[in-house]
Amino acid sequence: MSFQPLLRQHLLPIAGLTAAMALYPRTTAFAEQPVDEPTKQIRARKPIYDAPGPSPRDIHATTPPVPASGITDLPSTPTTEPTSPNNTLTQLFQGSSPTTTTTTTPSSTPTTRLAAQIKRARLGLHTYALATENALNRTLTRALAAETSLTQTVASLAPPKSSNEQLLPGTLYVLVAAMAGSILSRNRNILVRFATPLATGVTAAHYVIPVTTRNVGDLVWRYEERFPVVADNHLRVRESVSRFVETGKAHSQMGLAMAEERVQGVREAVEEWVKKGR
Repeated sequence: MSFQPLLRQHLLPIAGLTAAMALYPRTTAFAEQPVDEPTKQIRARKPIYDAPGPSPRDIHATTPPVPASGITDLPSTPTTEPTSPNNTLTQLFQGSSPTTTTTTTPSSTPTTRLAAQIKRARLGLHTYALATENALNRTLTRALAAETSLTQTVASLAPPKSSNEQLLPGTLYVLVAAMAGSILSRNRNILVRFATPLATGVTAAHYVIPVTTRNVGDLVWRYEERFPVVADNHLRVRESVSRFVETGKAHSQMGLAMAEERVQGVREAVEEWVKKGR
């Protein structure tokens, strides 16, 4: 019991020294093991971002010959784009040969053909829709122009306010005159039955509503000018009617003058007879 404290004092250092000798490494441990040739190790590593390019022999085999003019008209041949100097140095440092970026035209896939057909269908539909819209616009424009022309025509037939011409009683008088002419010619032939109401109505219109009648005549004349044959016949009939009217007026004046002369003669004879009777 008296040696127990002394044994404890010498046993603990001995146990610690034994453990240290057992755990002490016999070789040196490095973070990275050094290599003999670092350049070969770097070239042997694979690049992370740059894909390994084809070799010069492969590039020469796939590149078509260039004409002397330097112009090629083959749209489907791949075009090569040289890499930048920085990428070339990087590839040389990494142990790979300089690569060229090859750009080829996309092949005709079913999706591409479907997209082309859809585009063609949409363009055709748009063309038909535009043509329909233009036709509808033209139709509406013609309808509005016809409505405006009709409104202006009807407004131009009305007499001005300064003429003091009333359409309602005047139109009734014209209709009554036309009906009277129809009644007078009911037992005649078809030509007289058609011409008599027309003549009596036009005559009454010239006397009752002269301004409106003149406006209607001008409108009819504008439409007749579109057909030269109708316009010429109208002028001939008008001249004939004018000559007939002028001849009738002249004969009526001559008859009136002759009647006045006879009345004057009878009057003078009566006066002379009265004087002789006294």
